[in-house]
This record gives sequence, structure tokens and C-alpha cells, in this order.
Amino acid sequence: MGFPMSIVAPKTRKHLSADALFGLVRNSFAHIPDDRLSETDIVLADALLAAFALFALKAPSLLAFDQERVEGNVHTIYGIARVPCDPHMREILAPVSPKWLRPVCTSVCRHRQRGKALEAMTFLDDHYLLALDGPEYFSSKTMHWASCVQRVHRNGSVT
Repeated sequence: MGFPMSIVAPKTRKHLSADALFGLVRNSFAHIPDDRLSETDIVLADALLAAFALFALKAPSLLAFDQERVEGNVHTIYGIARVPCDPHMREILAPVSPKWLRPVCTSVCRHRQRGKALEAMTFLDDHYLLALDGPEYFSSKTMHWASCVQRVHRNGSVT
């Protein structure tokens, strides 16, 4: 063409990289109290990170995730020292109250917001439009929380 062409890569923001965000999640999980009474062979933060990895890797099943665990990818990507197997993960995480997880999500969102990574997702009235997996994972006609999405059915019942 007669003149050199160059590709200008966008400036990367290291604090918004996957490694940095995984570190933020790992640090937040480390501050969640572990109320297990007996000696623990796997720390709570590792079990929480394993559950996070299960969804982040979009494993189609716990069996598929267990294969990732065996291959060592979970150790490498998420920095988990010991990954629990399926029944052990359920046993460790069952008593953990969801109230401890909300600050972790809030922290990641605030971090991305400050880094202007969410601006492209601005929607109606400066809200963010995010696609999340599992919108119908759990529903109940008897239990409700302030942050739940409620569906009013034609017969007047609420789910």
C-alpha cells in the first residue's frame, strides 16, 4: 500500500483482568467465617472458589466439573489449593448463608463499575443490563426476599 500499517491494541486495564477479578473474589471468600466445628481438610474459601469455578467454567454437570478438577485446570486458573469432590462440596457449602456472598458480588460489580467496564451495558435510567445464568433456578410460593423477582400469576398467586 505504500505506507506501514499498524494495529493499535486497546489499553489493557490489569485491575479488570480475569486474574485480578478472581483474586478479588478469592480475597473476599477468605473473609467469610468458617463455622465448621471439626478439623477441616479443605478451607471454606477453596470450596467457595470451587463452586464459583463450577459456574464460571459453565460445566454442564458436577461430573464434568470433577473432570476439570482432576485435570488440574481449576488449580491453575482459580488458584485453589484443594478442590472438594461433589459430595464434600455440598457438605461444606450447605451451611453457608447467602448473605455472605452478596458483598462478594457487590465488590466485583463496584470494581468493574469504577473501571468503566460496565458503561457499555448502561440501560434504561442508568441501570445495567446483564445476562446471568439460571433465572429459573429456584422459585417458591412460600418464601420471598426483598431482592427476589416476583411473578404474579393469572389466578393471583405469587411465585
